[in-house]
Amino acid sequence: MIDLMGSRLDRRPSPSQLISSSTCHHLDQLVGNTPVLWTPDITDATDRGFWAKLEGHNPGGIKDRPGLHLIQRARERGDLPDGAPIVESTSGTLGLGLALAGLIHGHPVTLVTDPGMETSMRNLLAAYGARIDLVETPHPDGGWQQARRDRVTALREAHGGFCPDQYHNPDNADAYQPLALELAAQLGRVDVLVCSVGTGGHSAGTARVLREFFPGLKLVGVDACGSTIFGQPARTRLMRGLGSSILPRNVDYPAFDEVHWVAAAEAVWACRRLAAGHYISGGWSVGAVALVASWLARTLPGDTRIAAVFPDGPHRYAETVYSDDYCHRHDLLGHPPALGPQQLDHPGEAEATRWTRCTRVIDPAGNTP
Repeated sequence: MIDLMGSRLDRRPSPSQLISSSTCHHLDQLVGNTPVLWTPDITDATDRGFWAKLEGHNPGGIKDRPGLHLIQRARERGDLPDGAPIVESTSGTLGLGLALAGLIHGHPVTLVTDPGMETSMRNLLAAYGARIDLVETPHPDGGWQQARRDRVTALREAHGGFCPDQYHNPDNADAYQPLALELAAQLGRVDVLVCSVGTGGHSAGTARVLREFFPGLKLVGVDACGSTIFGQPARTRLMRGLGSSILPRNVDYPAFDEVHWVAAAEAVWACRRLAAGHYISGGWSVGAVALVASWLARTLPGDTRIAAVFPDGPHRYAETVYSDDYCHRHDLLGHPPALGPQQLDHPGEAEATRWTRCTRVIDPAGNTP
């Protein structure tokens, strides 16, 4: 628009000047600042709900955060020289984070996994430049996780390389400081944090920082039936991303107020309820966490502010959680969970084969009472 004196009244910027706050110049800027979404009780029994932290909005999911942080810290300490190889065990999501870190910093990445990793995930990791090494036999005591870790050791002895050791490296937990700060800023107050537990990293790191702002925060852990993390016997598990057959040192046992074990069919039910009713969902961990967070929303006082971490999105699970054929083969459909968990007074009291809760949290290695 030009006025009578010929001067421009509205100087519109050229398209090259229209840079939004979401514009990124580097790959690592894609990680973090994920949204939180109000999520109603998935049973529809009440009008209550919880806040879901949607970590699936990261390029590869929640473990992009430790994938980048573990490698950056190793480089800063001199443990990972320029161009040196990275070798790690993964069931999938950390592999994506390490592949991203390898691209950013120029390191070849070898990922040791097992037949439980979806073919689509193996193909994607290979497309991102990672070398996939598949173990074929589980360890007699430590299952697939120990078998993978043994292969990592053998590969490093033969070829060298740096292992980030997500199970025991404290840098894993430290990687989640930004997630905690995001939650504090987004919600203003967090009374209860609900986290799935695998390596123990995101529950330990997020709760530790949030308690600096909210000392009364309660931490609720969500584990898989058949996982040894909280003192249950090890069993073969379908679910990936939560649970463990070994005892990761990153699990901060004293930080937990209670733990829930969830079975695979219950997680599938919750995932599908989320997808059909709210157009958000994810994998096994997301379903298990949503089930527990909804129950907490129903049973705690109405003004309790609950944050639940959803580690990933649904796309990886198209051939498992969201496949009727897969779910029928494994008898995962037609078994809706109870409206509440069964209760144990001690994790060793009985084996949890369905959704179960215990408010006594122990370290099976004997480091807590």
